[in-house]
Amino acid sequence: MSMFNIEVNKTEIDALEQKLLALSRVRFNAVVKKQVTQMLNTARSSGGSGSTPVDTGELRKSSGTYGDEMGYLSEYAPHVEYGHRTVDGNYVPGQHFLRDNVNIQGVIFKQDLLKAIKKEGG
Repeated sequence: MSMFNIEVNKTEIDALEQKLLALSRVRFNAVVKKQVTQMLNTARSSGGSGSTPVDTGELRKSSGTYGDEMGYLSEYAPHVEYGHRTVDGNYVPGQHFLRDNVNIQGVIFKQDLLKAIKKEGG
């Protein structure tokens, strides 16, 4: 049985690890930024799945990005998204515009992540 000895310079390995993590983080952050921007563009577009329903336009105007998140500042956004009861006891069903936007973008996000990983690998 033969034996061999491998010497590893921990400092160099740690430096390489940090560089690889930084590169991965940059690519991941770029993909996330692209997705958030695309979700905002879909939310602000006219008609179609994932776009914000418009009555007065306030809900659409309240859409925005906040770091790596996209959402609505309007107080009534959850009521339009999920539905609500009216004063007379009736129910207005939710329009699920944000859920639809997330579902559409989820497929694109996965594809873009796979592309970034392949690009990372060479």
